Amino acid sequence: MAVGKIVWQDLTVQDAPAIRAFYEKVAGWTHTEVDMGGYSDFAMNTPDSEECVAGICHQKGVNTQIPPQWLVYIEVHDIEQSTKSCVELGGKVLDGPRVLGNQLFCVIQDPAGAVCALIESAKV
Repeated sequence: MAVGKIVWQDLTVQDAPAIRAFYEKVAGWTHTEVDMGGYSDFAMNTPDSEECVAGICHQKGVNTQIPPQWLVYIEVHDIEQSTKSCVELGGKVLDGPRVLGNQLFCVIQDPAGAVCALIESAKV
């Protein structure tokens, strides 16, 4: 666990295949499909090492509330305490907390309007 570190980034949009193709041309990324049960999201990889560096996701299903912007995920020790602090300090919880694989995550908005995700290596 790397509390306080940005540990992931992804983009959730209406037309994920078109945006995936955009970043393949602009950034040189390749992709791997990630089965979401009826559709695929995309793991975006570097062209040389095929290292997965980001995700591009469909804005549907459980991701409907996620805004269409690059979203960084910050590792936290206790997601419940972090979301409570967010609200107490004038921020908003936009989505979650909810389970993501074997982790918990939520999307928050700070008092200035910036959006990020918090993620906890969960006890799930």
